[in-house]
Amino acid sequence: MAESNTSLDASGIINTALKPLALAAAGRTGADIERLVREARQKARRERRKLTYSDIHAALTADQAALSPELIWRIAVHESGHALTRTVLGIGSVLIMSIGNGFGGFVESERSADVIETGDWLQKQIACKLAGRAAEKLIFGDTVIGSGGVEESDLARATKLALDAETAFGLGQVHPLLYRSGDVQSSILSLDRELARNVNSRLETAEALAMGLLSHNRGALLALATRLADVKVLDGAEVRELLDRHLTRSTSGSSSAAS
Repeated sequence: MAESNTSLDASGIINTALKPLALAAAGRTGADIERLVREARQKARRERRKLTYSDIHAALTADQAALSPELIWRIAVHESGHALTRTVLGIGSVLIMSIGNGFGGFVESERSADVIETGDWLQKQIACKLAGRAAEKLIFGDTVIGSGGVEESDLARATKLALDAETAFGLGQVHPLLYRSGDVQSSILSLDRELARNVNSRLETAEALAMGLLSHNRGALLALATRLADVKVLDGAEVRELLDRHLTRSTSGSSSAAS
């Protein structure tokens, strides 16, 4: 039994030591991590010393170190908008939040297992996609163009969901039973002005939902963003603990009902 306890304690120490590395590596591919570790090892060899924990951590967080304090704060507010909205609306559980790693920031979450995918649920999903922009508008009065511009951006994903609602999911305001493929999204929206108006209306409604929720919980948004800007990476447990302390009572109750 003594050996077993010692082993568990040692394992705990190892896990505690490796956790910052695991969090810093979040969002990177295996190839990215392998390359960074290889470069860190080469640097250590050039300096005629062994590879250290600090070398690996520095390699994994180099992108974060290159960001200005102003950009870090902007990213922190944006990502906190996503995390808070997703939590309060009961869409999913946040697993990790990160700043840097070569692509600004990200929030990884686990989808709720028992969710019922109604039109209301879909509208909340769209709100979550737009919540980063909404948080920026709320705190800074404007948004950066990084929310759009590419197919994997927040705007593109939100638009795709809104378009699917109108054309593929049977939720359209016009011809709801008519299925139309969203594979040619840009041409459909360019040619069908009424459809474009309906899709945009869904997006505006979803953004208003996110903005109202974030305005109601401005203190929680700022608390989460401040913590993320400080440490750069947060795991889900800390996110939930922080939000539990700062969310307003009425919104926390609605979150529980939604989930």
